[in-house]
Amino acid sequence: MTATPVNILCLKWGTRYGPHYVNILFQSVKRHLRRPFRFHCCTDDGSGLMEGVEVIPFPSRPLGFPSSKTWPDVMVKLVLTRDGLGNLSGPTLFLDLDVAIMDEIDCFFDFLPGKNCIIHNWIESHKTLFRRRPHVGNSSIFRFEAGLSDYIYKTFIREMDRSLDRSLYPTEQAFLTHAMQEVQWWPDKWARSYKRHCRPMFPINLMMAPQPPIGCRILVFHGRPDPDEAIAGFEGRKPHHKMKPAPWISLHWHT
Repeated sequence: MTATPVNILCLKWGTRYGPHYVNILFQSVKRHLRRPFRFHCCTDDGSGLMEGVEVIPFPSRPLGFPSSKTWPDVMVKLVLTRDGLGNLSGPTLFLDLDVAIMDEIDCFFDFLPGKNCIIHNWIESHKTLFRRRPHVGNSSIFRFEAGLSDYIYKTFIREMDRSLDRSLYPTEQAFLTHAMQEVQWWPDKWARSYKRHCRPMFPINLMMAPQPPIGCRILVFHGRPDPDEAIAGFEGRKPHHKMKPAPWISLHWHT
């Protein structure tokens, strides 16, 4: 008897990320996920996507979303949890497009099945000297139960004014963490930040190239650089942002 496929879900809108980002992610999942799966891309433009990528039409502006606010902005991730979106059901792993899968990812489905799981958001190391990391997730990688998570979306609709208040929720992922009600953090080593865990500290970054983090399953490129920029090397705006070329990323980030 064939196991019911799990869902991989990504999001592409606008022009920053072309279809090759979706295709690279799709091929990476094929290399690193052993169980049956369906790969879904929620997008406003499905052109150029590989066969096997299932397109979900981009959601419309939620009723009540202020006309003064840009849609989709980043709040669209909350809408992805709505019952009926793409007729999805069952365990669903959301992945940002700007990630590099470095090792097998079945563990992201085996870990605490049925629970909402997300990255415990990273902050600069000096900010953890006298306080704990805030109870905020990083939405680059999160898992939810499609078809059973409408309460997340309904919380967004019910508390829309609060969700858009940056004095209460500085980021979309802060509100997502709140709306999930109960969250579990992925083991730290599974999901690493390129900027936090690969880039050497200043001024060593000017002389030494970033190195792959030990035990990492998925490497996250939040902000800049994107994976292709990191492979080539990244100047950044300030000296401590500079990163020398990291060609090892191309071993993982390719079709």
